[in-house]
Amino acid sequence: MKRENYKLNPKLNPEVTVFLDELNHPFRDVIEMLRACILDADKALTENIKWNGPNYFTENEDRITMRIQPLTTKQIQVIFHRGAKVKEQPIDKLLKTDYKWLVWKENDRAIASFKNIQDIEERNVDLSQIVKAWIDVTR
Repeated sequence: MKRENYKLNPKLNPEVTVFLDELNHPFRDVIEMLRACILDADKALTENIKWNGPNYFTENEDRITMRIQPLTTKQIQVIFHRGAKVKEQPIDKLLKTDYKWLVWKENDRAIASFKNIQDIEERNVDLSQIVKAWIDVTR
């Protein structure tokens, strides 16, 4: 995704945009580009605000959340999960492909960290694949 095109996604939720406007986050460009990348990766995703950050759900189930707090952080985290309710842990990691920059906290929860736009540009293809695969395996 080209830097100049990331704000053109019509699926961006205006309520999330207003929330971010009021927050005045120092990593706003990174957040905006991640919003667009996530929504572009899977057309079934819808965006809202949950846990004080942009959240992505499908079929009323939360699946991906951005950790953007505290404002003093030096990175934005994208958390891949199966919702707020504790579920029985799968025996293996939910994604079979090994992405070196994806940190697994449990077999059903992984975190990707982004420090700048370049991180997203370099990993955009992988991020799209992860989002698609995550939505598929968590349905």
